[in-house]
Amino acid sequence: MVCRLRARGGYGGAHGKLALDRRAAVSDKSADAEGETIVALSDIRVGARNEEAIATAISAFRQIFAERFQTGEAIRAQHAHTMTYIPAQLPDGVLFAENADDVKAAVRLCAEHGVPIIPFGTGSSLEGQINAPFGGISIDFSRMNRVIQVNAEDLDCTVEPGITREELNAYLRDTGLFFPIDPGANASIGGMTSTRASGTNAVRYGTMKDNVLAVTVVTAKGEEIRTARRARKSSAGYDLTRLYVGSEGTLGVLTSITLRLQGIPDVIAGGICGFPTLKDACNAVIATIQLGIPVARIELLNTLQIKACNAYSGLTLTEQPTLFVEFHGSQESVALQSRQFGEVASECEGGDFQWTADAEERARLWKARHDVYWAAKGLRPGAAVLATDVCVPISRLADCVAATEADIEEHGLLAPIVGHAGDGNFHVSVVFDDKDSAEIEKVEAFVARLNARALSMDGTCTGEHGIGQGKQSFLPRELGEAVDVMRQVKRALDPDNILNPGKIFRPE
Repeated sequence: MVCRLRARGGYGGAHGKLALDRRAAVSDKSADAEGETIVALSDIRVGARNEEAIATAISAFRQIFAERFQTGEAIRAQHAHTMTYIPAQLPDGVLFAENADDVKAAVRLCAEHGVPIIPFGTGSSLEGQINAPFGGISIDFSRMNRVIQVNAEDLDCTVEPGITREELNAYLRDTGLFFPIDPGANASIGGMTSTRASGTNAVRYGTMKDNVLAVTVVTAKGEEIRTARRARKSSAGYDLTRLYVGSEGTLGVLTSITLRLQGIPDVIAGGICGFPTLKDACNAVIATIQLGIPVARIELLNTLQIKACNAYSGLTLTEQPTLFVEFHGSQESVALQSRQFGEVASECEGGDFQWTADAEERARLWKARHDVYWAAKGLRPGAAVLATDVCVPISRLADCVAATEADIEEHGLLAPIVGHAGDGNFHVSVVFDDKDSAEIEKVEAFVARLNARALSMDGTCTGEHGIGQGKQSFLPRELGEAVDVMRQVKRALDPDNILNPGKIFRPE
């Protein structure tokens, strides 16, 4: 069926309601047990554009920002999604902001004309967060990449949103400190904050919500506010910092982030351990966490993912479910943790735990782990990849992963699995022909089942990718009436719906 939707109520303002057009047909086969259509690939909308307002805003941006504002198609295409399954929706112009004053001026201009604003970090998000479904202005933060302040004694720093995690850690290296959150991609700190990112070592260091102490943000009115001080705890008023962390640019535009830092460990050791079945590997993860072994990373790769990594990264690992693990600490503590994990793995039918403190060998393994997306693409050259994630309570990880692998096999999909297993989060990279409607339908139905499965286990439809455009259908299933409260917050802070519209919420 094809639906044409128009936004009702809510986002008004001088330029009226936003009309929405659902472009893609949705198969009835992707409906859940209650008959509600749950889709991913075809749940992308295009909004009605205010051409006159956009043209007026573009003229004003050119006059104020000169060459720092670009409208060429190639640059605009670089600021929409080209890496994921979601179709690119280009902005009308790109502003290369250089400081907070640029951001405030840009927001005020867009607010005056009712034109959307889409923040852009590095473009590594996976659910359409940087698309421009209503057109508008993309604000590129790559030139706002400075470290504003490092407070080594307090283990914190303040940075601009455009700095990437690798750039930040290179800057911090001589201080003996590092920023631990590692989503795999060399993402910007602003983007990581906006999507509440985590990654391979969240099991030890937490996610972005645990590591952001404060932000400065430009509101929909163009005013800059600071959400907190640097104190490690506070009970002063609402926790606005947590409100903005994970809001995907829909409530404000970040101009600085204050981060919690960690000391670089004396010793970092890592290794691998293979298992006869995926369930055995998951059980080893569960036992490791329940026993309190302070593992820094514990990543699960299924047999197909190991095969893909061997081919793409030149590894020679046995093709079986495998855990990649890493420990941080002193020489003694790392040796103890490695021995304890080896005992757990043995009790769960694991093979020999091969570990090393050699930096080069560790880097080779983790490089292969971070390249799983490209390894998956290599399984079927020329095909597209849908990278999706869910997260469940750690006690349900084995059940959820095993059921998902059985689902993949039953429906003949090519879909390796990799997971941040220590916190119950795993990813499926579905390799498919995005020009074949039958394959698209099959993938959509799989995504619906995967998310329903996670929710049935009291999990979440996304552990770290965010909602964006791709997972809007699943949010009400997960949070119910709480989504209405979120909408009320959005309306209060952005009444004209200019801040990254079309993300997180399905239109009313």
